[in-house]
Formats: sequence, structure tokens, C-alpha cells
Amino acid sequence: MSTDLWPAAVTLTGDHVRLEPLDPSHLDELVANCAADPEVFRWVWPYDVPDAATMHRVTDLAFAERDAGTRIPFAQRRMSDGQVVGSTSYLDLSQRDRHVEIGWTFLSRGAWRTPINTEAKFLLLGHAFDDLGCERVSLKTDHLNLRSQRAIERLGATREGVLRHRQLRADGTWRDTVYYSILRDEWPDVRYNLQQRLATP
Repeated sequence: MSTDLWPAAVTLTGDHVRLEPLDPSHLDELVANCAADPEVFRWVWPYDVPDAATMHRVTDLAFAERDAGTRIPFAQRRMSDGQVVGSTSYLDLSQRDRHVEIGWTFLSRGAWRTPINTEAKFLLLGHAFDDLGCERVSLKTDHLNLRSQRAIERLGATREGVLRHRQLRADGTWRDTVYYSILRDEWPDVRYNLQQRLATP
């Protein structure tokens, strides 16, 4: 594993979710809670087969990119019952340019429409801006994934544009990728809005 990884792997804990550095001990719960649902893998490029083997490929890639120093993958552990219900990552890391991307995010269907995704993004954004001194945090999604686009926009991110035919999907069709960002001077307003959302029952 790289010894100069930036950012360093950390555990980030909120009221609804704890983000833990992803390791093989999380795999059984990820398989049990996420691997059988086609909607979970529908947008996890380039995979679309909902089974344990796909989950192994997803996590193997996460570990390989972690060891190469290009990604920090997390497990998302639900605080209410201690279950691992998904994963998310920092990627496109640039300490020089003070930039990270939040991506490779997936959650079990039971965690949808709960505060988990909002709080996970709040924790990741806070660590990026407040602890790492980032100037920019970016997010991206498939142009067909309207649910993800609405979720990113609710965070307060700015839509920057679309890269056409950015990736080849597992089914052979081309994905256009929608890019968003939050800048350091926008973070106080974004943080306040997320705090208000998390405080609302």
C-alpha cells in the first residue's frame, strides 16, 4: 500500500452513518445487503449484474485503486443497527490542486430516503474542506440517473456540464457524464443547508 496516500484513511462518524476505511471484513455484509439488488448496481459503472461476484469485483477494484494511491474507499455503516449498507469513496485525488471527488457511491435499497446519504456527504465534504483544506470537491453521475442528479443538486452543488460519451456501459451503450462541484467559499452555505436538512425529522 502507498505510504504517502492523501488523504489518509480515516473514520468519520455521524448520528446516522459511520464511514469506515473499506476492508475485506465488510464484504460479507455488502454482499448480503446490496449484491442481490439490480437497482444498486444499475449505476455502478461498469457493472450491472446483481450478484456476489460483482460485489467482489467492485471491492477488488476499490482495494487496487487504494493501494495505487488513487482512491480512498469507505464502508457506510448504519448507526441504528450496525449494518454495512453501502460504500463511497474519495477519488481523483490532487493534493497539489487541493481537490477530491466523491464517487463510487452505492447504498442498499433499505437505506434510500433516509438521512444516511445526506450525512455521509456532509461528513465527506466537511473532512475535505475543514480538515484537508480542499478548494474544490466534485461529484459526477450518469446523465440517465436522475435520482442521483437530484440528490447532488439538493446538496447545493453547482452543475458544471456534461461530458458526452464519457464511459461505455456494461450493456454496450454510451454514458454521458454530468459533472458538479462545490468550492471552498461555497462550503459554509452548503454546510448550513445540510445541517438544517439533517436536523429536520
